[in-house]
Amino acid sequence: MTKRMILMLAGVAIFVGAVGTAKFLQIRAAVAQASSFQPPPEAVTTTVARQEQWPATLAAIGTVAAVHGVTVSADLPGIVERIAIDSGRTVRAGEVLVQLDTRQEQAQLTAAEAQRDLARLNLDRTRGLADEGIVSRADYDRAAAEHKQAEARVGEIRATIERKRIRAPFSGVLGIRQVNLGQYLTAGEAVVPLQSLHPIYVNFAVPQQEVGHLHAGGEVRVTAEGLGGAFPGRITALDSIVDEATRNVQVQATLANPEGRLHPGMFVEVQVSQGAGSSVVALPTSAINYAPYGDSVFIVGEVEGAGGEKYRGVRQQFVKVGSARGDQVAVASGVSAGDEVVTSGVFKLRNRAAVRVNNEVQPGNNPAPKPEDN
Repeated sequence: MTKRMILMLAGVAIFVGAVGTAKFLQIRAAVAQASSFQPPPEAVTTTVARQEQWPATLAAIGTVAAVHGVTVSADLPGIVERIAIDSGRTVRAGEVLVQLDTRQEQAQLTAAEAQRDLARLNLDRTRGLADEGIVSRADYDRAAAEHKQAEARVGEIRATIERKRIRAPFSGVLGIRQVNLGQYLTAGEAVVPLQSLHPIYVNFAVPQQEVGHLHAGGEVRVTAEGLGGAFPGRITALDSIVDEATRNVQVQATLANPEGRLHPGMFVEVQVSQGAGSSVVALPTSAINYAPYGDSVFIVGEVEGAGGEKYRGVRQQFVKVGSARGDQVAVASGVSAGDEVVTSGVFKLRNRAAVRVNNEVQPGNNPAPKPEDN
């Protein structure tokens, strides 16, 4: 019985050993195969980095503002008797826009003029009597004062009538009128917006470290979406304080705008000229792998594998990027002229990855792209 049990245990041990050896050999073979596995190369596009001369410019976002811009309002209350304008029309300074009803003031003016004429006659009579010594000098002074009061009353009523004749305070372009014929206006109620469009301001902000490069008279170029071409102008004012919240300085440029294409409130892009240009390495924006720990690019070259074999792969290179221009971005350091840099597919690459270059279709690399309208 004991002998039989020993033989059975020995058989089980031999069987378990054989199975364990077989599994060990299988795992070792799989590990060896995995270590020698080389993933297929990734398809990418590349470009050869080259040195370019870029103009020194500062990009900013601005807002168009009128040199003179107001909402014309009623000075005194009254009923709209006549509207002498059309919405969107160009008007000159002093032109009548809206006439309020002045019938009551006209009647008051007639009465005041009659009182003034009577006061003048009394003054003339009193002057003659005073010269003859018939009336006292005090009577003459009283008549003279009454005449001045009557004159002042006439002037006051005429001023009231004129204030009910709403005029353009300066030349400009009207907006959409906000009153109708027969409408009662209270004092200060809006009548129509009025904007002076030639010339016009563009206000924008720049970081405080750039203020030293700006000065009154500096050139700017303004572009607006939907408006072809650029609008030239010059810096006319720099704010005297720095915004504590943003550490930016407000800058104001003046543009001619003779055709009135720029309107107050428009969103525009501003390019500020900063003198002579600089030599940079320009790459397509798609070549930059942006990351919180640092921006990088992938440079194509010969890479040595773990087994000493050579293959065409990439190495990750951290870079310092500068300003952008169209589809391009300036690389301040990390890339030299002549390096072959991956321009698309960077998101799927890692350091020392194998690549296959296919440049039949290239990403945008235009310093001044003009997107097609959809």
